[in-house]
Amino acid sequence: MLSVAKIQRRNAWRYYIRGVAFGDGRRPAGQSLKDAQELAGLPPGRWLGRGLRALGLIEGGQVSERQMELLFGEGRHPDADRIERGLLDGGVDTATARRLTVLGQPLEEIEARKQTPVLGMDFTFRPQASLVVLWALGDATVRRVIERAHERAVAVALRWIEDEVAETRWASGRGRAKTPALVVAAFRHHDNRDGFPLLHEHCLILNRVQRLDADGEPVWGALDTYRLYQNVVAAGTLYTLAMTTEVCETLGLATVPREVTPGLRPVMEIAGVPEDLINWTGTRRQRIEDALEVLTDQYVKDHGHLPSERGRHQLGWWAAQETRPAKKKPKPLAQLLAWWRASAILRFGQQLIDSLLDRCRAWGTAIRARVDPAVDVTLAAVDVAAVVFTVREKFSRRHVLAEARRHLLETLRGREFTRGLDDYIAHRALLRHSRLHTVTKPGRQAPAADRMTYTADFPVPHRWWIAPAEGTPPRESSRYERARLASLAVQNAIRDARIRADTATATATEATTSAVSAPADHRDLEGETASAPHAIDQTGRDTALTPAQRAAAVHAHQQAAMPEEYLEGRTTDPATWLRTPKNLARLAAFTRAADTRRRAMEDRKAAAADSASPVDQHRQEHEQQRQPPGHDQGHSPRP
Repeated sequence: MLSVAKIQRRNAWRYYIRGVAFGDGRRPAGQSLKDAQELAGLPPGRWLGRGLRALGLIEGGQVSERQMELLFGEGRHPDADRIERGLLDGGVDTATARRLTVLGQPLEEIEARKQTPVLGMDFTFRPQASLVVLWALGDATVRRVIERAHERAVAVALRWIEDEVAETRWASGRGRAKTPALVVAAFRHHDNRDGFPLLHEHCLILNRVQRLDADGEPVWGALDTYRLYQNVVAAGTLYTLAMTTEVCETLGLATVPREVTPGLRPVMEIAGVPEDLINWTGTRRQRIEDALEVLTDQYVKDHGHLPSERGRHQLGWWAAQETRPAKKKPKPLAQLLAWWRASAILRFGQQLIDSLLDRCRAWGTAIRARVDPAVDVTLAAVDVAAVVFTVREKFSRRHVLAEARRHLLETLRGREFTRGLDDYIAHRALLRHSRLHTVTKPGRQAPAADRMTYTADFPVPHRWWIAPAEGTPPRESSRYERARLASLAVQNAIRDARIRADTATATATEATTSAVSAPADHRDLEGETASAPHAIDQTGRDTALTPAQRAAAVHAHQQAAMPEEYLEGRTTDPATWLRTPKNLARLAAFTRAADTRRRAMEDRKAAAADSASPVDQHRQEHEQQRQPPGHDQGHSPRP
């Protein structure tokens, strides 16, 4: 998971160097950062990114307080003091010497235009709650595995941002260039402000990158921060996918979906971690929900209607800000681990805590035995395209790529996959199931591929209402629930087409055998061979399966049997649709119309017979008695 914040104010570096670099605590005044970190047992910050070489920094080196002040406070070289002294000794005046240490445009010039300079971006990576629980309550080996996976996943996400996202812009956006070299200061935290476990990493990305000018000389400029914001979700799903896969493969675990908020996308948690233990780490959730209820009531009083889905997200952000506790005094990790373990044992018992890893491995073994380590690219591309289209209607490649990574996480349940498979699924979804929406104006250059917008032609399900069983007010179906319904409808159609093709073609078995005989190729639904490093099936699988058998295997793979406790509380059950007072009359009207058509058909059949039997007369009288009163009600127009 990934969250982002801007570093704007010129004194914002003080907040990060006094708080974030000090374990999100409050560093005593007059104490150096290095001494404070050593006394508190906190890890020092470290430098990351390919842009360090241009500044004379080393990847993995420690971040000092003066370097943070110069880079994120003044926009100058991290070794500006030494460079400025050398220039002054050479006879350069003070103003010129200072100007030569500035990276890019001086902050004073930006502020003179009544603009607020953006000094950097704070990208915060954190794993799922179940992984945090295993890290906090596991032994040293488990913690090393999770920490190593966390470090590698952060590195993978940052490398992807450098390679695919990072750009610099100048001349009011008329000039653009790729800049695959970022400067990042990373600070690791172990707990939240309440003292409970929360492993996360603050990655401060400097808003200065180097490019080559027209003469081939390196110059410093600003990042296109808008592109960073646009690709936050894609980077976050890459981090989650990379970390979860490595931890599951190393420890023999698997993932299951956990519905955190009804109607929203489930979170893929480690199977075997109890729900109560996950909620034990989420100390702020109840406070946020209480504050959100107050904010929602005030919104209804002010506007006269419930907030939209986007409005609920904004109110949730305000509720989180209002319930944010004050800073605390940081503690060493060893002390925190002892306190977490004692607290968990007192609440859940020592037997559960000591056997937590064995419990998760047992669940993982059961799920891995039923989940095939293969991905049907045809169904994956359809699923990704249908979900993105239903949720957004118009979308870009970054949206499809993020959904492809979610699909792999939900389908493989922590299994390893071929590198680049997410890009291949996204490419296939755009190529086969989407159409270009961007129209290039005559005489203008076509935008880059990652800046184009697409749409699709999937049937969009109608909205429905869901009445929870706990007596809470009914709610409207979310965009994600409608997207899942649209995706499953198309996938079922593809499976039916495969089964029909199997029954209609006598030589389907031979064609399938020849199609999958090549180790690096696969054959899709249309029969085209797609070569490249994205083989779907593992070597050694039975190649003599018919299309019907393969369709059944894929269906069993994607709908792998899950424990009953994870299947309870689903909100998309058709039995709960249209259960609101607002739609009861409409539902009754639909029912009466269907009864009228059925009676008309029965009357035509009865007219063809000699005479109606006493049983038929009794049935008609019984149906007339069951007809609901108020025949004219419920004919309101559809929304």
